[in-house]
Amino acid sequence: MIGDADRRALEALLGDRVAFGAPLARHTPLRIGGAADALVQVADRDELLRLLRLCAAAGLAHHVLGAGFNTLVLDGGVSGVVIQLTRLRAIEEKPAGALRVEAGVSHATLTAYCIRRGLSGLEFGVGIPGSVGGWTAMNAGIGSREMKDVLIEAEVASADGTTLETLGPGDLLPRYRGLAGLAPGAVIVSSLLRVTSADPASVRTEVERLRARRAATQPLDLPSCGSVFENPPGDFAGRLIEAAGLKGLRIGGAEISALHANFIVNRGGARAADVLALVERAQSTVRERFGVDLVPEVRIVGRAA
Repeated sequence: MIGDADRRALEALLGDRVAFGAPLARHTPLRIGGAADALVQVADRDELLRLLRLCAAAGLAHHVLGAGFNTLVLDGGVSGVVIQLTRLRAIEEKPAGALRVEAGVSHATLTAYCIRRGLSGLEFGVGIPGSVGGWTAMNAGIGSREMKDVLIEAEVASADGTTLETLGPGDLLPRYRGLAGLAPGAVIVSSLLRVTSADPASVRTEVERLRARRAATQPLDLPSCGSVFENPPGDFAGRLIEAAGLKGLRIGGAEISALHANFIVNRGGARAADVLALVERAQSTVRERFGVDLVPEVRIVGRAA
């Protein structure tokens, strides 16, 4: 728990943008999760750095929630400070075909901007929910295209808030669904992304094609956290789970989606414990049937109830 002195320090820094004991189920697309000791929204880079320095000095753990996708918050909540970057939402066109996009920009906002300005290269993102900070940290992608294919550099705040530096792919070391070179606790503040000029109509057409494909193959009408497992080499996690006969399996209020088996959806009243039970069932069954170990893509944070 956060002590009185640390509560006063957080309130002095953030004012009404800090909430203590805030239920995180309201801030995650899966609609699951216990309370955060403190949930904060930072206004800008300077405030983020000051917050990180405060946490480091007080020994408070910090977690970046982003838009909450690819995250399962456990039922017992999260210790320390949970950071939202939703106010960092600037988009700036740079010379030589590049966009500087702050971490809090949503996929919907970025897609609409690119259509309006006739900028191509980021259409693949329409199939990836969340925000640009999360996309970058996860090296998000679909099919053969990932963030590493468009990432020029990222602006990164150190975990202790003492530095804000620009790192290229050679520093960040993108890998499948992550950045091997991103230090624990470091925070993506913005990303410089490669784009090319194009006819706005052609950008819109590609976006609409990908949007329709996503709507037809993913359970967008129910709360979920996105893909649950990484795809194993040469195969697809969803195919393996479906082949194991687990599509539509329910535990409590959670269900392995009947539309796409690599999604777990909240049918109503699901707890994190229900989701974890489905994760473990999928892993054990696929291992027994096919000898494949499924690795969670979803980030699990917090305390068990």
